[in-house]
Amino acid sequence: MKKSILAILTVVTIAFTSCTSDSSETIPANTFDLKVDNLKGEITNKETVTLDATKTYTLTGGLIVRSGSSLIIPAGTTIKSDPTADTEIAKTIFIAVERGAKIFVNGTAAKPVVMTSGKVAPAEGNWGGLIICGDAKVNTGDNGTSEVGGLLYGGNNNADSSGEINYLKISYTGSKFSDSKEYNGVSFFGVGSGTKVSNIYTFESGDDAIEFFGGAVNASNLVLINSYDDSLDFADGYIGTITNLYISGISFGGVEGSNNGQNDIALPMTDAKIINISIVKGTATKFTASEKAINFKEGGGKQTYTNLFVDGIATFAKLDSGTGATARIAAGDFKINGANFVTANNTTATYVTNQLGAGAGATLPSWADWTK
Repeated sequence: MKKSILAILTVVTIAFTSCTSDSSETIPANTFDLKVDNLKGEITNKETVTLDATKTYTLTGGLIVRSGSSLIIPAGTTIKSDPTADTEIAKTIFIAVERGAKIFVNGTAAKPVVMTSGKVAPAEGNWGGLIICGDAKVNTGDNGTSEVGGLLYGGNNNADSSGEINYLKISYTGSKFSDSKEYNGVSFFGVGSGTKVSNIYTFESGDDAIEFFGGAVNASNLVLINSYDDSLDFADGYIGTITNLYISGISFGGVEGSNNGQNDIALPMTDAKIINISIVKGTATKFTASEKAINFKEGGGKQTYTNLFVDGIATFAKLDSGTGATARIAAGDFKINGANFVTANNTTATYVTNQLGAGAGATLPSWADWTK
């Protein structure tokens, strides 16, 4: 059943009930307040809510799309976090899509969907981020619980669909949930290949820009700028292809790829293919790339990089010394198919001068012009 947000409020009731999170915190009952356009609570009852692109919404708490329901965000829609939120409130502000629910971010190059901070002086960590949970396979077991938000994810349907994301600008995410858990810009938990993901721009994420926890979703045209942990992270048996990836401003690793933190030979094994990638360290002193361009971690799994360009990082990879990672490297499962290092130790990879990575070496590629 597809309805506009106004129609839903006039003919049906959207139930906003509690949600179990890592801190046993509940989401208070609330509604969409059309007077001030606040977003908070839950979309339930298998309803489809469509936001209004002419409005700027304020995200004042957790917004969860429950199983069977859908959230449609039209091109040009802007969602801002609560401008008055302190650090405690910031960790409760996020958008989450439960396993079995769908989100449709229908941006365009001319009118992207924007999710950002509402602060006058925005900074990383002003709010959580976007969390999507699916029914695809992960090697940590079925019915895992998302790192933050307390949502179940994982199953046996690698073709599962959680909707579509296209032309999304998401910035100032990564609020600190606890001493060991922080939000990413966008987190994909067990998301299946039926989900369409392309053209995402992240900026100033307090943790990773984008992370894949298992699943089989593919993605293309990702621009990840100024992340304060890793830029791209995949783990837990992620099986997918990422095409056209531009990374700049690296605090830890440009890419962190792992198999399983508890069992580095767990199955299904991570099998990630990254095609056309530029990794640019950045010139600010905070960008140290301390875990190199690629951090091959916790067994590593299978990783293949094709058309890799690295700028400003002397050693291209940090290699896990565990038995799982050693076996994968010995088997030739960590592959660099052509690489161009501007400032690098050229003994670590084949030096090919015509590799342009995401399209223009260290320069933002033309396909990413919409992010400017």
